Amino acid sequence: MSQGAIGALSLVLTTFAISDDVYQDPAAFLRATFSGEVPPPKVIWLIGAIKKDVETILGHATNELRVRYWMNNERSAWILEEIGKEKPITTGIVIDKGKIERIKVLIYRESRGWEVRHEFFTDQFKGAQLQDDRELDHPIDNISGATLSVDALTRLARMALYLNHHVAP
Repeated sequence: MSQGAIGALSLVLTTFAISDDVYQDPAAFLRATFSGEVPPPKVIWLIGAIKKDVETILGHATNELRVRYWMNNERSAWILEEIGKEKPITTGIVIDKGKIERIKVLIYRESRGWEVRHEFFTDQFKGAQLQDDRELDHPIDNISGATLSVDALTRLARMALYLNHHVAP
């Protein structure tokens, strides 16, 4: 692992508190995604039309200036955060050839809606692509009592697919 990758992982790891429900730390997610050979992180800047489109996808303004991602050939990994109701949900998303390969809740901080971490829910995203209208090409079933968390993960999936489109070779 390069010094840049280690620095980026350290930054990600220091952002969660002990009381958070950590299902997989971001560094372990990246190591598992790239079989231990994590490529150096890259950055996409959220400026101009990209920022406007991201804000449209999220449904709110963002103060983020850039988003870090890891890419090896046509496969990319994104560690993104979005608020469900009150607190951010840290999610790892892997995209291969423009389709979601895997989505995993890494750190969950909300008091309700934690069911979104289960594979029965996240498996719905496998193979999802972004349509021209920036919606997923198939519906994601809701979980009663976890609507805001479901919506947050769906927005993150759409955002990752959108950003991947701008960086994919």
